[in-house]
Amino acid sequence: MERRDVQGHYEELAAEYDEHWVYGPDHIPWMSARIAETLRLTADDRIADIGCGTGLFTREVAKAVRPSRPVLCVDPSEAMLRRIGVPPPPGLVPVLASAEDMAEGNADLPHGRIDAMWLKESVHHLSDPARTLRGLAGRLAPGGRLLVVMLPATIQYPLFDSALRRFEELQPDPSDIVEHLTSAGLEAGLSYVEHELRIDRDRYFGMVRARYMSLLSTFSDHEIEMGIEEMRASHPEPVLVFPDRFAFVLGELPDQRGEGE
Repeated sequence: MERRDVQGHYEELAAEYDEHWVYGPDHIPWMSARIAETLRLTADDRIADIGCGTGLFTREVAKAVRPSRPVLCVDPSEAMLRRIGVPPPPGLVPVLASAEDMAEGNADLPHGRIDAMWLKESVHHLSDPARTLRGLAGRLAPGGRLLVVMLPATIQYPLFDSALRRFEELQPDPSDIVEHLTSAGLEAGLSYVEHELRIDRDRYFGMVRARYMSLLSTFSDHEIEMGIEEMRASHPEPVLVFPDRFAFVLGELPDQRGEGE
């Protein structure tokens, strides 16, 4: 297994990131709506997208919620943040920082406490998830919400077998994330959402070749090409249809303001 350089992976992928993640015209709006609904976002909330990438979902959430203060787009990749726009569009403020920087108070933020934040498909990059999530929970305002959006422990993507096996080896269990948030003092729960994907087979093979998932950065070029040949044999159909299922782990900080009055 090759050593994963997550930072380098996203720096290289930045220019083509949006192309690989926009599976279809309804995918981004669907996921963004689920995030906004789960976090119960309002225009008065101070909002942060931790690990925002190019801001694909941040833009959609901001367009739907129309927050009175700009949404913080937090990501450690300067190349990714540049894709948001220079200057960034109104309603979005890029913040060059990692989740760990946020958790440890090392990020320069225009807001103080955060009312709602989410991490989408980035928790598996954290070297110490319990510590980082505890630190992020400490940035919440009373009544604040922290949402971790992640793939479940197993997936039904039409990938080659060794990629699916490696995913299961590396992917955190959502129930462990619930425990981390509970230990951080949040009231945590787990739910699942699912969306059907339909992608042209050759386009999906191109996404795999470009390593659209960070998991695929652990494979050599030769292994990727061999994997695509395996996929080609297993999936002769011109359009791949498969479920995109996500675990939503929501932690809420009790609002104790006013108690004892």
